[in-house]
Formats: sequence, C-alpha cells, structure tokens
Amino acid sequence: MRKELFMLFLMPLTLGAKDIHTASPDGRLTVHVQDEGAQARYAVTYDGEYVISPSLLGFKADFGDFTRGLHITETKTGSADQHYQMRQAKQSHIHYTANTLTVSFENERRQQMAVEFSVGNNDIAFRYLIPQQEKDRPKCAVITQEETSFLLPDGTTTFLCPQIGPMTGWERTKPSYEEEYAADAPMTSPSRFGQGYTFPCLFKTTGNETTHWVLISETGVSSLYCASHLSDYQPDKGYTIAFPQQGENNGVGSTCASIAVPGATPWRTITIGNTLKPIVETTVAYDVVRPLYEPSCDYQGGRYTWSWLIWQDNSINYDDQVRFIDLAAEMGYELCLVDNWWDQNIGRARMAGLSDYARKKGVSLLLWYNSNGHWNDAPQTPRDCMSTAAARDREMAWLKSIGVKGIKVDFFAGDKQETMKLYEDILFDANRYGLQVIFHGCTLPRGWERMYPNYVASEAVLASENVYFSEHHARQEPFELTMHPFCRNAVAAMDWGGVIMNKFLSKDNRSRHRRYTTDVFEMATGITNQSAVNCVAMQPNNLEELPQWELEWLRRLPTTWDETRFIDGYPGRYVVLARRHGTDWYVAGLNALQEPLRLTLDLPMLAGETVRLLTDNKKGLSLPATLKVDKKGKAKVELQPAGGLIIQR
Repeated sequence: MRKELFMLFLMPLTLGAKDIHTASPDGRLTVHVQDEGAQARYAVTYDGEYVISPSLLGFKADFGDFTRGLHITETKTGSADQHYQMRQAKQSHIHYTANTLTVSFENERRQQMAVEFSVGNNDIAFRYLIPQQEKDRPKCAVITQEETSFLLPDGTTTFLCPQIGPMTGWERTKPSYEEEYAADAPMTSPSRFGQGYTFPCLFKTTGNETTHWVLISETGVSSLYCASHLSDYQPDKGYTIAFPQQGENNGVGSTCASIAVPGATPWRTITIGNTLKPIVETTVAYDVVRPLYEPSCDYQGGRYTWSWLIWQDNSINYDDQVRFIDLAAEMGYELCLVDNWWDQNIGRARMAGLSDYARKKGVSLLLWYNSNGHWNDAPQTPRDCMSTAAARDREMAWLKSIGVKGIKVDFFAGDKQETMKLYEDILFDANRYGLQVIFHGCTLPRGWERMYPNYVASEAVLASENVYFSEHHARQEPFELTMHPFCRNAVAAMDWGGVIMNKFLSKDNRSRHRRYTTDVFEMATGITNQSAVNCVAMQPNNLEELPQWELEWLRRLPTTWDETRFIDGYPGRYVVLARRHGTDWYVAGLNALQEPLRLTLDLPMLAGETVRLLTDNKKGLSLPATLKVDKKGKAKVELQPAGGLIIQR
C-alpha cells in the first residue's frame, strides 16, 4: 500500500487529477497537493527528496464528508512577509517570509473546503478553511474526525512522549504531558499506553543520501477548537491527527471540535532540516498566529525563588516564605512563588502582609492555584477560584489589590475544547488585572506566547519535581534536559521548574538522594531551558555553601533573549546552544553521556575573542577559566558526564 501511495506522485496523472505545488522562498522545501483517487493528499520534498510521503488531508463534519469524493476546484498563491516582536520567546525580533498556497476542494455533494499552506524555508503550516456553503448554508460545524496524516519514510526513528489515558495517575490528574520520552525508537514501536503521542513529535528520517529531521506539532489552538495529538503509527497511513479522549475533563465536554462557518481550524506545523538547527531555532508556532488582545500593562521577564521544590508543603507558612523572599531579594530576583495551601496555612489576611513585605524588598509574589472545578481529585487549595468567571473576577481583583504580579494554575488534564476555553478565559481575565500566568499539570501551549500577551510558560513536561520525588528521575535529568531543546522547548516556553543548586534533594542538603548533575550543568540549564519567567530553585543555605563566583553568575542570569542559535547536539545525548541578551552572548552546553565529550564548537559571534569559560573537571568540580576562540570562530571544549559548560562574552 505504501509504495502504491508513493507512486501516485511519480506516475503520469490520470484524467481529471490535478497536481499543485508551491515551494519555500529558498526553493528547497516543496509541498505537493493532489486529488488523485478522489482524495485530498499532500507530500513534502526537501532538496528534491521525499520527507513526507503522500499523506491524507480532509475531515468529517456533521454537515459533510471531506475525506472522499473530492476534486480540486481552485488554487490561489501568495506570499507572507512580516516583522514582529516577541517578549517571551527564543527571538525578540522575528522576520517571517513564506509562500502561501490555498487549494479549494469540492465533494460529491458540491460542498466546499480549502487547505491553506504557508511554506517558509524550513517550516510548513497548514490548516483547513470552511467557507460559507452554497447548499444548506450551515452557520456552524462540528468536526468529528480529521483524516490528516503524516507518512514518513520507512526506517524513520522517533523521539516521542506517549499520550496516557484520561483520569489516570495521581488523583486522576492525567493526561498532563508528563510522561517519559524515548529516544531513537523504531517508528513501528507501539506507544506505551496505546493512546498515541503528545505534541511535539520529533523524527529522524534516512533517505537515499541524506538524513532529515522532522518536527511535527500544531499551533493556534484557542477556545475555538480542541487540541490534538498523534495516533499510533499505521503502516498504510503513518501517523494521524487524534482528537481528545472521551474520559478527559472527567468525561464532560465533546471530543470533537465545534466552529463557526465560515471558519478555520488550528495550524498543523512541520519543521524540516538536514541538521537540527532549523528544529531548535524554529519560530513557526508564532509566525502564523496573531495576538488576540492587547496587554494591559508592560509585562516583564524575571527570576523567581520557590520553596516547594525542596522544602515541599511544610514550607508554605509565613516564616519560610519570608526566607525565600529574602533569598530573592539577596539574589536580585524579581519574584517569589508561594505554592499550594497558602490560603489555609498562611491565610488571606496574612498573605496581604506577606506581599507588602515582599514589595518593600523589591520582590513581587506569584501565587499558586488549583484550576478545579470538577475535572479531577487534586485536593490542594485554593480551589474553585479559577473555574468560573465570577470567581476569577473576585480573586484577581484581590490579587491586584495586594500587589501580586502573577499566578501559577495547576491540574487541568485534557485537550477538549472546553478545557481550551478555560485556559483562554483565565488568561484573558488575568490580563484585565495585570497578572502574568504560568500553567502546570497542563497541555502543550500552542502559539500562546504571541496569542496571549500575559502568558508566560507551561510545564507540560516531566519536570523538576520528579527529580525530587525519585532517584530514577534524578539520574534521568541529563537525558531529559538534553532532549527538550529539540522537541518540547523548541515549540513553546517551558516552565521546567528550577536551576537546582542543592547537592541533595532535601532541606538539610545531606539526606535523601543526591543530585547527579554538576553545578555548571544546573547553571547552564538556566540558558538551555527557555522561559521568560524562570525558576532558580536556590535554597537559603546555598548563599553560604556555593562559591562566590557561582552566586554572582546566578545573580546575573537573563531570562529573555534577542537571538538563539543551535551550535551542536543530539536529542537525549548532549546540546550546545547560544543565546544573545542585548550584546551579551551566552553559550551553554549539557552532556547526558556517561563519558567526557570533546567538541570543537563553531562560534562565529565570538571569533578572535578571549571569553569566560565555566566548566567542570574530571572530579565534577567547577573551574572558572578563560577560553580563546580562534579567528575562524572555532573553540575546543570538553564536557564531563552529567556536566555542563558556559561560555560568556
């Protein structure tokens, strides 16, 4: 079957079939669209080689079937050329250019749909358009199923995170995009839970002569559609778009998508390169979406301290929070996060006093909230403050009155359209009160940094709390944090939750299991993990225990970036990124291998300069030094196992 599909694009067209194509501005990436066999199909070539073999397009709606009996009726080409600014992404100024193609189809009942493609030099975004119908003229539609598929070449290997079943895990809070990635797995391997895979999905294809990297995701998901994921692999189709499961959101809400007509679906995105550079540097998640409202104030990035990661629930009391506010003030950090149970353990009256104390120290508070509602059993409070418009209005007015600058809302678990609406409502209402928002226990953000100006980041990853919870995840930290720049963090901001500086995962810094990474590894994650409001999970004891040069470096850690460049790496093994803040370059490397890694880095931005080098020796001790970058921008470095490096101008 697969060879037959491939041959459809190579054989002469049969009578009536059409073959439409458009290429990227540089001509290397081409999308082909056909109606062969009365089905809508597309294929993708890069430098003339198939990376996405002929794959299906279309959907089923309550008013019509757009998966069969289709023929192309019209095509329209154009171009996109836009400049825009981003406050909280990997680039601050983005210039997006693309060629566009809209292909209109008609089914046997003379009903219409169109597929709109935007093709950049390494990125493809496409979505479905539903025009006003000439027959019956429905004003709304329910999309019950998408036929959209991605058929990758035989032998493709995968770097994927499995989707888990609904209402599972701790207090029935899953799915929350917190499962373990598997690297270099065969495409034919079934997903761990039989539910497919969460976005984004990274693939490595091997063609006749060239290896290609392919990152598949989606963007532009708002209250107007459900979020989706990829199905398990099927030999005849590849991977298909899968809608939410019925049990999500405690079974409440539809698994389908309901939209107005005329209307459009979210964008599916495909990033392709023969190296990992386009994967790491892509901005396609933002390129094809637009802001949904204006910011109510000038939101800023920053660093926050967080007691809960190491000191856990017992630290949510007034005195311990004062210690972490003092820690933030001492480090020059802007924020301090007060986690769950604050309403019970501290009380609302004293929270106003705590916020006043923090502001006098030059620190603002972030407060944690449970999203519930009725959709899982997570008991932590405050509850029922974010689940309705009336509750949010009361709560957010109070937050503004006491000077709180942001909220972290937890425990969503699901991708239904009803849940997407809750995310959007929280963000919109928070903006009215000047509050930034972080989400945890949640779905992947899909273009939200640009769509919602007060949105900061989401967890949507197996995050730092698991380093605390188990030794297994403490040992896995290097693997996880060398995976995410190529997948999870490549498409959206990630609140992983902490540059961990304690040697042991305990308040006394002597008991429980230890941290298996070096200090420089942890410091470098402050650069490789991208979030405009970033957690530095220091503890008060670190002020006395860490070398002074480490403290000084941590005091100056930026969280917003003007430019990001991929330098070297391989998912789950190692990564080296360069980020620019103003005129200052920060090059950060992480090694997840069991042996030292010797690299020759290409750093043209530092050519001919003598720069500061922070790295580890074979005993895991930190060694500040200098490094000479030659006139060609080459520099030789060594990273120790579970170690890191930082190069700084």
